[in-house]
Amino acid sequence: MTTLEEAPAAAQTGAHFELTNASIADINAAFDAGALTSERLVQMYLDRIAAYDHAGPEINAVLALNQQALATARALDEERRMSGPRSPLHGIPVILKDVFDTNDMPSTGGWTPLKGVVPSYDATIVAKLRAAGAIMLAKVNLSDWFGNPDIMASSTLGGSTKNPHALDRTPGWSSAGTGAGLAAHFGTVGLGSETGFSIRTPTSDSNLFGLSTTSGLISRAGQMRSYITGERGGPMAHTVADLAATLDVIAGFDPEDLWTANSLGKMPMEQYSSFVNPDGLRGARVGVLKEAWDFTELSDPEVIEMAKEAISVFSANGAAVFDSVSLGINLPGYIENNGFPARFERIAAVQSYLDRHDSDYPLQTARALLLDHPGVPERPADREHLEAPIDLDRDPRYRAALEGKAKLREAIIALMDRFQLDALVYPHKLHGPLMIGPKDDAERGYKPNQMSPLTGLPAFIVPMGFTPNGQLPVGLEILGRPWSEPTLIKLASGFEAATNNRRVPASTPPLPGESFDY
Repeated sequence: MTTLEEAPAAAQTGAHFELTNASIADINAAFDAGALTSERLVQMYLDRIAAYDHAGPEINAVLALNQQALATARALDEERRMSGPRSPLHGIPVILKDVFDTNDMPSTGGWTPLKGVVPSYDATIVAKLRAAGAIMLAKVNLSDWFGNPDIMASSTLGGSTKNPHALDRTPGWSSAGTGAGLAAHFGTVGLGSETGFSIRTPTSDSNLFGLSTTSGLISRAGQMRSYITGERGGPMAHTVADLAATLDVIAGFDPEDLWTANSLGKMPMEQYSSFVNPDGLRGARVGVLKEAWDFTELSDPEVIEMAKEAISVFSANGAAVFDSVSLGINLPGYIENNGFPARFERIAAVQSYLDRHDSDYPLQTARALLLDHPGVPERPADREHLEAPIDLDRDPRYRAALEGKAKLREAIIALMDRFQLDALVYPHKLHGPLMIGPKDDAERGYKPNQMSPLTGLPAFIVPMGFTPNGQLPVGLEILGRPWSEPTLIKLASGFEAATNNRRVPASTPPLPGESFDY
């Protein structure tokens, strides 16, 4: 382990470093000054994981650690010294939801039958991150990708992950480990994935920034998924700039996932990071979506007031706010009654993931992976659809679901066209993180706003702060047009600059040695 005393002598810059408040830019400044090495940075995160994940508050986010992380960091430090950094992510530790394949750590989806299984190949976006010099530090827990535990947001392999901001509550659903791991500062940035609400809800519940991109912007090759025509992986981070720097690395066409052909000619000519703008709200036009306030299950009056205050930040900082604009439909009813395409596509999506593996992969078919593991709860719908396969070419219910998806997308874009809006804004949900417990209890009757995943339109979650009484984190959602990530980054960074909603959880405070002057 390299200590600060053993690191190269640092020039005295009058700067101060705090791990729990450090952005990628702060880390790179300390790297450049010789005050910090990637090896020391990795060790800081490993120390936090040791102190807080299975000890202390027992956050229980980490499923596997990269045993080569320190050696990789040392090699990257030497490379930086000899030839400079590959990218802003050079030497930066990343935590990964355990749906992204890594050839040096198990990839399990939280599913006990995959315990210890290490794939031969990295997921495409993992390979992109490694090529940029990022360090894959840990695989983190999630809602079981293939199984059916009784407890919400838990996995058969890893159990329940706690929210560092409220230890009796979940840090969101499927990307729960990414949300909790970042909230507890177990890595600098993280990857989540979303079939329905599993980037946005963990982001909201963990006091983070997160982006569910336009469907087709980021490759899913080597990623466990359920939604052929809509599954998304995406970045989660403590700052908009960190998120944008990660998006710069992972976005773009991949011939292994031809869904990304939709992005060809649609990405900006400049880097996503160039759109970070502290004055990004000035001159923007946003609409407050009336129907987004209709998802009233479990609603908390404090959250409603916080959302109104958060929206007022837009107008106070130079945006034109249209309050409210309406689709003119029963949006919760539309989403509930329109068949979600993933319901029909899941078995084919699971098989497409398995088909990427070599012949020595232990479970070669969706049936072998999903069914008949004694003592492990399976999903009833998986057995149903394996016994009676859905014909995706001709099934009328599936066609109706795709048509409903297209109609809602058209309606949202038409609404933004009508008012010449850059985005729609609304609370991601009207309540804070839910109590950990049986998923079928009424108090966990979460019916999320699924506009973004159903339509494939991009949505950015920004932190609104914490409820006054319960001190629970909640987020605001900014929904954009197709391929409008640059605009969303501009708006989110403007909101970030005008607010101060970040907080280190009391359960995972700074450790000795994490801050220093240089």
